[in-house]
Amino acid sequence: MQAARKYCIIVPDGMADWPLPRLTGRTPMEVARKPNMDCVAAEGVVGMARLIPGKMPPSSDVANLCLLGYDPRKYHTGRGPLEAASLGIKLGPREIAFRCNLITVDGKGVIEDYCAGEIPSKEAAILIGVLKEAFADKPVKFHPGISFKNIMVYCGEDEMSPTCFPPHDHMGEDFHVHLPKGPGSELLIEMIQASRKLLESHEINKVRIDLGENPANMIWPWSPGRTPDLEQFERRWGIKGTVICAVDLIKGIAALAGLDSIDVPGATGSYDTDYSAKGRYAVNALQQYDFVFVHVEAPDTAGHAADIQQKIKAIEEIDRHVVGPVHEALKPHGNYRLLVMPDHYTPVEKRTHMPDPVPFALCGAGIESDASLPFAESSVPKATVRFEEGHQLIEYMIKDQVEAG
Repeated sequence: MQAARKYCIIVPDGMADWPLPRLTGRTPMEVARKPNMDCVAAEGVVGMARLIPGKMPPSSDVANLCLLGYDPRKYHTGRGPLEAASLGIKLGPREIAFRCNLITVDGKGVIEDYCAGEIPSKEAAILIGVLKEAFADKPVKFHPGISFKNIMVYCGEDEMSPTCFPPHDHMGEDFHVHLPKGPGSELLIEMIQASRKLLESHEINKVRIDLGENPANMIWPWSPGRTPDLEQFERRWGIKGTVICAVDLIKGIAALAGLDSIDVPGATGSYDTDYSAKGRYAVNALQQYDFVFVHVEAPDTAGHAADIQQKIKAIEEIDRHVVGPVHEALKPHGNYRLLVMPDHYTPVEKRTHMPDPVPFALCGAGIESDASLPFAESSVPKATVRFEEGHQLIEYMIKDQVEAG
């Protein structure tokens, strides 16, 4: 059999969930109307993959490195350098990049919002400019990103290897309890606390409060690391690829792996993303590329917000506007493979990521149909096609013969 010529991975971020009493013991993935995902499962196989290796954080950077075939135990250094790469920031050999959120804390120091109401990028850039000026004497450089997602680069000589905590994991909790710990943390804590005094009184935040919006009144640096040395995707697999997403860390992985990145007008990384545009751009990309990786953030956003209905809606929109059109566009190629899977769990009951192994549905050339399992979380313990080493899944997808597991 000829090798499959077209490959596509569609990732509804954080789609996997736990059974919910409000859904009569079902998950959003089980309740959602997703005929196209179910078709992929019926035409192919439902399996399971562990994308979060033991003792590693259940983060999107870890999971998506794994999905693209990079063992995160070898390649993962932190989220910061990946997002820096997406912005074209080249780190020196000793420089360390942090993701630097603009967050909202209340008068008592409780983290109210890890994304400051998804502050517009223009407003965020002005606030980052204030921080640049205020901390000009510190061994750090600030770079504005998209909305609340900014980058801080440490370029000093002292050791900087702190333990930092993602703000979205500690909503409703006192930020003092979760301040950085370990080497270099003193500088980070000093800037965190100073930023609160700087930003609370800024005119942008006064207006945001007047409008009933969450102010961006403190910074929160986390997930530091140096630039990882990723083997180039095309050199490894012999195929030219691209990613379609609105998330910096995915674009950063793509940049470091030598994958192209396609910007889609209207793609936001939230509920209001243009699902239809993502589907159209993915279909068009299949004409130019052998490999297309489509990432949609909305289900994860809903999980963090504990919004069951938005999560169900996001799954249905991805199914209708992305999975369906892409599957139809692949069929005329004959030799193709289509993989649909979440990167991790984002249970609405926990409002954060969990490391459970996730289900996947894979169909296409050389994949024998096994319609015995539904595309759902309940199939994970029953699946016979299993990848405890999740980074091996892409090899199973791309190569004709490989020993699963």
